[in-house]
Amino acid sequence: MKILAFSDLHHSRSRADDLIAASRRADLVIGAGDFCNMRQDLTGAMALLDGISAPMVLVPGNAESVEELRAAAPRGATVLHGTGTEVDGMRLFGLGYGVPPTPFGGWSCDLTEAEATRMLADCTRADILILHSPPKGIADRTSAGQSVGSDAIHAAITRIQPQLAVCGHIHDSWGGTGIIGRCKVHNLGPRANWFEIGDD
Repeated sequence: MKILAFSDLHHSRSRADDLIAASRRADLVIGAGDFCNMRQDLTGAMALLDGISAPMVLVPGNAESVEELRAAAPRGATVLHGTGTEVDGMRLFGLGYGVPPTPFGGWSCDLTEAEATRMLADCTRADILILHSPPKGIADRTSAGQSVGSDAIHAAITRIQPQLAVCGHIHDSWGGTGIIGRCKVHNLGPRANWFEIGDD
């Protein structure tokens, strides 16, 4: 399966246009959160992706709630948050929001480590984990060098061992990668990231 994945669109029309063009070659499109800015005009942000015809699986970032994303998502898109789905035999599980809580204030949709642990506990098998926040220690460094990823997410990847875990959230680490056990971890950013995943 040829997968196009991105995160942190943040209402960018030029980035969305690039993703639409790339998506014509995709079997599946994954969006790992933060489609808008500070909970503003999510409907408009999602409309920028209207040209994508491939199946889409999305998780909310900290810039939109899961309820807001479900209401604004394109018809036929699947929104995951502590839930899973299957696409052509491929098992996907998603968890959105900022983990641990961000310093951004009341508009930010965040989870504590304990809340994230509970929501990830239902996932026992997955080929792909779709996350907004990165795992602690991988692709999670700010410009000041702080590691701000999630211990709960790191523990879940260690336990589940999917083929792939994708995330975003930490802009300074866009493009960053790492490995937890056999699982490849990628902090995506708002560009076309391509993955080929088989259903073993």
